[in-house]
Amino acid sequence: MSLKVKYESQVDVLYLATEGQEEKVVEIYPGVNLEMDADGELIGMEIPQASKMLKEVIGPLMQKVAGEKLNSP
Repeated sequence: MSLKVKYESQVDVLYLATEGQEEKVVEIYPGVNLEMDADGELIGMEIPQASKMLKEVIGPLMQKVAGEKLNSP
């Protein structure tokens, strides 16, 4: 199973998804939706206003990515 990550900057929405047919959507936090398949397995997540919601982790992630690029051969 591979995880696909997509960010749509025009609407500031982050999508995380695997393969599968969405059968049910569960809102776990205002505007944050989990997508489930027919077996109740999690196949996706939608995070609106992603830049605002994830602002606390974006900086550390960028630093980690920058550090990995500097240390790669």
